[in-house]
Amino acid sequence: MLIQNHQVDLETPTGIMRCYVYRPKEDAATADKKYPAILLYSEIFQQTSPIRRSAQIMAGHGFVVIVPEVFHELNPIGTVLGYDDAGRDKGNADKVAKYLEAHDTDTQAMIDYLQTLAYYSGKVGAMGFCLGGGLAYRAAINPAVSATSCFYATDIHSGLTPSQAGNDSRTRTKEIRGALQMIWGKQDPHIPPEGRAIVYKELVDANVNFSWHEVNGVHAFMRDEGDRYDAELQLWGYQTAIGFFRTNLY
Repeated sequence: MLIQNHQVDLETPTGIMRCYVYRPKEDAATADKKYPAILLYSEIFQQTSPIRRSAQIMAGHGFVVIVPEVFHELNPIGTVLGYDDAGRDKGNADKVAKYLEAHDTDTQAMIDYLQTLAYYSGKVGAMGFCLGGGLAYRAAINPAVSATSCFYATDIHSGLTPSQAGNDSRTRTKEIRGALQMIWGKQDPHIPPEGRAIVYKELVDANVNFSWHEVNGVHAFMRDEGDRYDAELQLWGYQTAIGFFRTNLY
């Protein structure tokens, strides 16, 4: 399936948010076809080359994919941070400077935008990696989101992404109504076994419809740059997520 892409700048309560939209390419046979959407949340580095490739892969399997600049109010439009010490320091500083409530309004802005697209089917899911896994989990609280796939989601157990009192993602787990898929690396130091156990208990206690996968991988095993990349796990990860979204969004 061939894909096409464009950019759109959406208004949010915290400023203009640049989003990158990927979708199946139209031709005479598919001009009237509608597709479900996936909100794809990046790592702290925003839309790097690996994140762009992730969006292209998902779009190539029949989804409209929107990648937001997750820290749009803290950086010039188009900012991409490097996978280096400076990039990590800036991304982690941005993470603690932006409250979850601002991510909530970002999510709603993308959902509202989808409603304007003639090729959108009306069903939306969320997906993310690292910080983005935690933001996808947060997006699952939105009642419009029918399915969410979270890869090695950080900060759910620790609450390091700030929020107003009583509004952290763990506290609001009970509001998740759609299907949820949680994927973790057993050797990931950012979400140790005790952290994963906290999240698991929250989901069970809240009676969320979820699946749980732990693989022998380190943090960021899906990222096809750097020495933590695991090609076999990446292929499995995409197949698992695509099957999940096809089941729940089509």
